[in-house]
Amino acid sequence: MKSDKSVYFITGGGTGGHIYPAVAVADYLADEGGNVIYYVGNPGNLEFDIVANKSYEFLPVNVSGMPRKACVDILKWGIKLLFAVFKCMFYILKYKPDVVFGTGGYVSAPALFAAKILKVPYVLHDCDSKPGLVTRSLASGAASVSLAFDCAQIYINNENCFINGNPLRAGFKLLSKEKARENLGLENRLTLCIMGGSQGAKSINTASVDILKTLSQKYNVQIIFQTGKKKFQTVIDNLSAVYPDYESDKNLIVKPYFDDMVSVLKASDIAVSRAGSLSISELCASGIATIFVPYPHAAADHQRKNAKYMEECGAGIYIEDEELTPEKLLELISDLIENPLKLQNLQNAAHSLAKYDGINSIIKQIREAG
Repeated sequence: MKSDKSVYFITGGGTGGHIYPAVAVADYLADEGGNVIYYVGNPGNLEFDIVANKSYEFLPVNVSGMPRKACVDILKWGIKLLFAVFKCMFYILKYKPDVVFGTGGYVSAPALFAAKILKVPYVLHDCDSKPGLVTRSLASGAASVSLAFDCAQIYINNENCFINGNPLRAGFKLLSKEKARENLGLENRLTLCIMGGSQGAKSINTASVDILKTLSQKYNVQIIFQTGKKKFQTVIDNLSAVYPDYESDKNLIVKPYFDDMVSVLKASDIAVSRAGSLSISELCASGIATIFVPYPHAAADHQRKNAKYMEECGAGIYIEDEELTPEKLLELISDLIENPLKLQNLQNAAHSLAKYDGINSIIKQIREAG
């Protein structure tokens, strides 16, 4: 017999753009009390590490992205996906979710396909200007679809389609800059965040390593540097070569990854970042003046479009990946440091684009689906 409690499956993983919107929704539903939340993801991915610290249960599914070439690899991938779908069907039959919520990407595919097969209502959210293959393929059968961008709606075959922006974790609205800095052990002064997304970015890392000493010693700027897990050791090796005393520099925090990215972003005044949709939403919510370095190989070139849009709005600075050198990056950062009015204008413009209520709209969609 089914419990009176509402049961939800939340799924999305692989990259921060898929994980954090899913986690924001899961946290919201968990904090309400009376709900039972299960997070479906790949135990070998970042989502497992993040959910490990949460109150809800992680349901593992072994799935990977579709190979671009080689018939044999695609066949193996297809078999693997099929087994993952069967496993998710088992999870659904066992735990009986009222609704499945997915944020697109290959990690969410098995649970969403399983929901469609078993006729469990599902809701989709996609954060890109051109929704991914999973979202486009499953949109027609969804109870409703949430999108971050107006322009994404032309790709979606579903009348119940809503433009909500990206769901943000509550801290982006509630946490003060002073408290965020305190959380990180930083002083209450100018702070720079360098990040290349959850995976890190080689170009940003390489350009940044050579200028950290100058930024710290000449400008006395506090620097939070997220390198990405796989790129951390390379950054440390290079940093040790150009700045042997970096470990004793209290202005520097260099880590492969930060569990508390809300504090990292809310603590920052300036950022160097890729231009993924979720990153932009969180940077705007934090009121940060950002130097955008879009990933040049992003699907449908969406990061370049995002970065250009932010620059057109006066809410960011845009530079091509291939143009990013230590000299150019230092020039852009120092210009903001030395021109407080320019810095403030960029921060104000970014903050004016922030959408804090997206998660409330998505929760409403999920409730209506159940």
